[in-house]
Order: sequence, then structure tokens, then C-alpha cells
Amino acid sequence: MPVKLELTRSDDLAEDVYVPAEQDCQAWMQSACADTVDGVASLRIVSRDEIRQLNNDYRKKDSATNVLSFPMSMPEELQAEMAICLLGDIAVCAEVIAEEAEQQGKTADAHWAHMLIHGMLHLQGYDHVDEADAHDMETLEIRLLQQLGFENPY
Repeated sequence: MPVKLELTRSDDLAEDVYVPAEQDCQAWMQSACADTVDGVASLRIVSRDEIRQLNNDYRKKDSATNVLSFPMSMPEELQAEMAICLLGDIAVCAEVIAEEAEQQGKTADAHWAHMLIHGMLHLQGYDHVDEADAHDMETLEIRLLQQLGFENPY
């Protein structure tokens, strides 16, 4: 069973900022999941103000960022009783993604795909805190993006 995406948008999101179609977001997020992963992930598309507040509240960084992931954490015995796995939440800032795509000379879709894959990998336990883990995560991101027809984002 594929990962089910629950998509919401911030009320204060600028109307003119690009946001990919929901089915594209679903496909990109699904591409980052192992065949054995099924469950629900929420994706919230947020404004610069909202991502800055989330980054400050949860990471103590008072700045806007492109993507934040919040893996679901619950006792295994409780998860075993549930009918579906709750993977966690991803917040993406459409404005920051648009700016970064332009600065980096990427298409908006290529950068969106990268950020959603990056977020989904975090929900599955991948991280980039140390150099070895960062290398593993980046290598996987590159491979997944290439399978989707996108160039190496690094």
C-alpha cells in the first residue's frame, strides 16, 4: 500500500507562489519510501513566517528554512495496534523553495522533488548530522531524483 498524503496549506501563503500539483507531491514523496513502508504522512505548505516560527520553536533557529520534518514517535506496542502507520509531518516553505530554485539554477519542480524526498527520508530515520550519514542520505537522494528524471541537486 502506498503512503497516503494529507496535504494542507497555510492560510497566509502568498497566492502567486508556485506549489506543485498534489499528485506530483504524492509521487515524489512516495519515491522516497521503501516498498515495505506504508502509512500516512502529512505535508503542510507554509509561509515564510510559519516556517520561521516552526524552526525557532523546534530547532531554536530564528530563520526561515526550506523543509522541516517531524517523524512520528510512539511506543511500538501502540503502533502495532493501529490500522495504519503514522509516519509524521513535513512542513515546506513554498517561498524559500522558489527562491532557492532560482538561486541554484534549478527548475521549481526539481527543487520541490528534492525537498519532499529529503523530508520523507527524515521521516524514515535518515539524517545528515555527521559526515557519513550525510553522504548516505545525499547518495540516496541523488539516485531517487535521477530515477524521477531530475539532475543531481548537489
